[in-house]
Parts: sequence; structure tokens; C-alpha cells
Amino acid sequence: MKKFMDEDFLLTNDTAKKLYRNYAREMPVLDYHNHLSPREIFQRKKFANLTELWLAHDHYRWSAMRLCGVDEDNITGRASDYEKFCALAEIMPLLIGHPVYYWTHLELKRFFNIEKQLCPETAREIWDKTEDLLQSEGFDAVSLLEKMNVRALCTTDDPADSLEWHIKCKSDPSMPFAVYPSFRPDRFLGIDKPAWHAAIRQAGVNTFGELTAYLTASLERFCDLGCRSSDHGLTVFRYASGDADDVMRRALDREPLSETDISIFQGQLLRELAAAYRKKSIVMQLHMGAQRNNSPKLFSLLGADAGGDSVGQAVNICGLTAFLGDLERIDALPKTVLYSLNAGDTDELATLALTFASGGAKVRVGAAWWFQDHKRGIEEQLDRLMPLGLLPGFPGMLTDSRSVTSFVRHEYFRRILCNKLGELAENGQYGGSIDDLGALVRRLSYGNTRLFFGFSE
Repeated sequence: MKKFMDEDFLLTNDTAKKLYRNYAREMPVLDYHNHLSPREIFQRKKFANLTELWLAHDHYRWSAMRLCGVDEDNITGRASDYEKFCALAEIMPLLIGHPVYYWTHLELKRFFNIEKQLCPETAREIWDKTEDLLQSEGFDAVSLLEKMNVRALCTTDDPADSLEWHIKCKSDPSMPFAVYPSFRPDRFLGIDKPAWHAAIRQAGVNTFGELTAYLTASLERFCDLGCRSSDHGLTVFRYASGDADDVMRRALDREPLSETDISIFQGQLLRELAAAYRKKSIVMQLHMGAQRNNSPKLFSLLGADAGGDSVGQAVNICGLTAFLGDLERIDALPKTVLYSLNAGDTDELATLALTFASGGAKVRVGAAWWFQDHKRGIEEQLDRLMPLGLLPGFPGMLTDSRSVTSFVRHEYFRRILCNKLGELAENGQYGGSIDDLGALVRRLSYGNTRLFFGFSE
């Protein structure tokens, strides 16, 4: 067998190897969507061990462990940190082909210089070595991010957040990269969700006009700290015209709302926000097609984002088209990135993006997301974007993660990208030079992200 995950990992042709080594490997990382804690970054958090680093918040690993029959006590429950780590080591050899398998071993290689497979036989050795390293100089949250050549990252933040830790990060002259907030107003859009009433009480508003004023004022605070993007997690994309103030009044009175009522409120609030994003040069990200919190038992035990989600229904393409069109009509369409967890939506979103290319493509299709963020999913998305001409405008990779070591996912993506382009070149489907193709790799690894989101050099 070939050596396990060697320097040519995922690179199956000579052109791919040259593209990765000479053009992709050293490119900086600009991560425009993740769920890291700005507090942990500012405080330069040290992690006690790999369980705290990997299993404290990572629902990808949690799901893999559950599917292999690991008891919940050994995942998120009462077991000791070492017992949880051993449970992960026990199932790791079973995960061939799963992205967690490759991300885990890339993290061991890049951060701890460990080349071995994690398994029951190596668990103690790996635990001891990484535990010692994590307590040493150069292994705090900031140092770990530095090892991945991170230049800027955008966390995901509620409009009501004080942004205290972002302020501290910005004022810290020793911070080696930029930490920006991203505007995530899902609680205020979700009028059909239990959390909506608490969000409205927290904002202290009573009318739709007061709500939009509150959110736009909050957006100003975010922009003062360098906010580059907003994000919206929409289980169902809804859009309709109507009296949003009347819907909000009835919702505050606890009256039942129809599907049309919800569509009016969410559609009109999202339209107001999009216009504000356009004025502030904020990129609007729309994450769609996820079915969330399916398991009542898991949700009751751990809450949201615990591995209880799945691929949802196809995107409401008619509503999304009307929404983008209405914004364009009044010159209020911001730069927009579209994602769907349902891979069947890629062609619809890609061809929709094409229709808004006049005068400069403002609408892009984002990275393969969540359940698609693996070799097959990334390759299939590239295959769908290329023939439609959307590859040159691809906005770049992101981690969508809660772990500071997850930034190896940029390397994972870059290797897959280089291999895909290398295959085309070696099959006689590219007539340019290796430098021409390398320039495209750099553009897709870094340059497009920098330009689209307005990051400085």
C-alpha cells in the first residue's frame, strides 16, 4: 500500500502535485465563515487535551461516534476526557472515506507532527504526546491558528452580542491576524420559532419599524469592528409581500400565524436587511436546505448544533429568484453567497447566479457545505460550477467550524482543487501554462475571497 496520507495525499497526477506545492500550499487563509469563540482567541486559550480541543463542540465527530455505536456518555456525557478520546480512537479506523478521518489525521500531522493512524493501539501514545504539547509554548488558540497561516477570520455573532471580545481582539497589537464579527440575525427572523419572543424582548421593540431600526443600528456596531459579512441559516427560504408590521403585532399577541404570514415577515425583514448590507458593503450569505433538530431526545439533551440535523427540502427557487430580483430592481442587491445543504440544488443556484452577472457578478455559489464538505461533494460541486463558468468567481473555502485546528480543511480543499485541475490538464483539456493554471489556483484559494469580502492584503 502507498504510505498513509503522505505529501502527495489526494494528488494523483504530476500537474496536481506541482499546482499544490508551488501555488496553493503557501497561500494565506482568509476564513469568512466559522463559529470560533472570539473570547477564546483573545484569551489565547490553552486546551487541556485533544478531547477538549476536538470533542467539546465538534458535531461532525459526535455524529461519527454515534453511528459507530458509541454510548453518549463517551461522546458528550459523564465519561472522563481520556475515555472519550479512547472511544474516538476505537472507531477511527472504521471511518475510511469519511472527512472526519482525513481532517483528524491532517490535524495530527500539521499541529503535532504525528504521522500515525489514530487507533486503540496508538491512543495512549498520541494522548500523552499531544497533552504535553498543548501545555507548552506555541499551542494556544492564537498560535494554532497561526500555524495554518490564518490572516483573517470571521466569527458568527448575534446582533444583540456586546462584541466585547471582538473589541479586545481589535485593540490587541500582538494579535497576528484580524478577527471580525459576522452578523447572524436568525433569532429575529424566526418568528415561527420559540426563541423569537425572547429576542424581541431583549431588543425592547414592539413594531416592525422599531425592529428594523434596532437591527440596522446593531449592524453599524458590527461594521465599526470591520464586519465583512452577514449570515442567515434558513431552514425554508420564504418570501412574500404584505404588511409585516401587522404580522409582528399578531405574533406578539400570541395569535397563530399562517405560512403566508411567516413568509411576509421573514421576506420583508430580510429585504430590509439586504438593503442595509448593500449600503455597508456587507456580503449576504444565505445558508439553505438544512432540516434542523430532528431528534427531540438529542435536542432536549444537548440543544441545537449537536448532530441532530440532516439534509432538508430543496430551496424555494421561485421565492429566492423573486427576492434577488426585487432587490436588484431597487438597486439594493448586496454581494450574495448562496449555499444549499441539498446537493440537488447546485444547478438551480448556479444558473440563478448567472442571471445576476450583468455589470459584475454579485451572486456567487459558496463552498460545498456541511454534509457535502468531503472529497466527493467538493469534486461534484467543482464539476457543476466549471461548465457554467462560475469557477473563476468562486468565493473560496471556509471551515464553518468550532475548532481552531479545523483550518486544515483549507488544505483539504486545495488538494482536491489542484487534483481536479491537474486531471483536466493532463487529459489535454487545458492549453495554458502551469503558471496560468497556478494563477487560477491562487485565485480560488485566496484571491477571490480577499476581493469579494474586501479583506486587505
